Amino acid sequence: MHSFNYLDGQLYGERVKVEDIAREVGTPFYLYSCETLTNHYRNFEKALAGLEHLICYAYKANSNLALCKILAKEGCGADVVSGGELRKALQAGVPPEKIVFNGNGKTVEEMELALQSNILMFNVDSRPELLLLDEVAGRSGKKARIALRVNPDIDPQTHPHIATGLKESKFGFEFSQVIEGYKLAQTLRNIEVAGIQMHIGSQITKVDPFVEALKKIVDLAGELKKLDIKIKYVNVGGGLGITYSDEEPPSFADYAQSVIPAIKEIGAKGIFEPGRVLVGNAGILVTKVLYVKETQSKKFVVVDAGMGDLFRPAFYSAYHEIKPVNLKAESQNLKADIVGPICESGDFLAKDREIPAVKRGEFLAVFSAGAYGFSMASNYNSRLRPAEVLVKEDKFRIVRKRETYEDLGRGEDEQD
Repeated sequence: MHSFNYLDGQLYGERVKVEDIAREVGTPFYLYSCETLTNHYRNFEKALAGLEHLICYAYKANSNLALCKILAKEGCGADVVSGGELRKALQAGVPPEKIVFNGNGKTVEEMELALQSNILMFNVDSRPELLLLDEVAGRSGKKARIALRVNPDIDPQTHPHIATGLKESKFGFEFSQVIEGYKLAQTLRNIEVAGIQMHIGSQITKVDPFVEALKKIVDLAGELKKLDIKIKYVNVGGGLGITYSDEEPPSFADYAQSVIPAIKEIGAKGIFEPGRVLVGNAGILVTKVLYVKETQSKKFVVVDAGMGDLFRPAFYSAYHEIKPVNLKAESQNLKADIVGPICESGDFLAKDREIPAVKRGEFLAVFSAGAYGFSMASNYNSRLRPAEVLVKEDKFRIVRKRETYEDLGRGEDEQD
């Protein structure tokens, strides 16, 4: 569910006309709905009501401070994967005891910042990281609470680039080696074992992979119990998918009913790291038509947003629904590639897409763009990254200014 709907042919974000925002702010820009974001979070919380739990929003999906503050005020924690995301979480008002630090390449400086901040725990990715964290914690006079990230070798049935729980993935301890990892952790003076963590992938649209992976986690917890290693937290990661086209992902309630029994069997507190499922459909990308180009073989709708603004179509061949902001009743359809201005053949938002006919100067909305949109944006071709706008009820405000050319050159050496 989201709060972007048409009324008399005009697209609204909550109660504001998207076209009015476009004319005032300029294009391209991301537009987020406060109502959608809070509704998603509250519905997820409601589904988990029968379990002691903590939801930690995955900042990698979208770390705009305004959105992070909305979730923090709702009581949401943070899943961070860098020092920058950790600083943003703290700035957003997330209590340190609700922050978990993920990632397979944590630096010494990031470890030190997290230890000084007294975060809830580190999800440790490897034996070398575990040994380094013990060393850094010792120098800092701290004890690092940890969960080992377990790679359960489960196929999440998603795009290969976002499948993270297969044995060939770079993430986590191999399942055959995880017991030895916990035994080692128990011997380290500056490490406190607190939990088990997994994350099998992203945009998963079935509950079966989660259930299959958790069966392995239950068995692992049983083995650890025999070794007198107590597990206080079971972190099941994120990965729950959304509808981009015709996907039918499980509801929050169905997902919760599928994973809660295993966590209760272990007797631990559940930690969840949703990203896309909270923010994906809470955002759209608005772009302007620059030209409609026709060749002998096909048509192209050239717009002012490209792969530097929304990388997913070029990188994953991902589908995003695209519609005119102003739907005209008498409009005929055209079939075209919707392409950006970047000098790459792979710069497209859609291929062979049938949409209502549009003309130069009209606006298009790219839906389901709230996750992995701006967070993956770049300055390729020395283009400026877009503005970000938040709508709440009948008002909107810019929550990230569009970059300027001064921003683009900041920090560069201009000497001859």
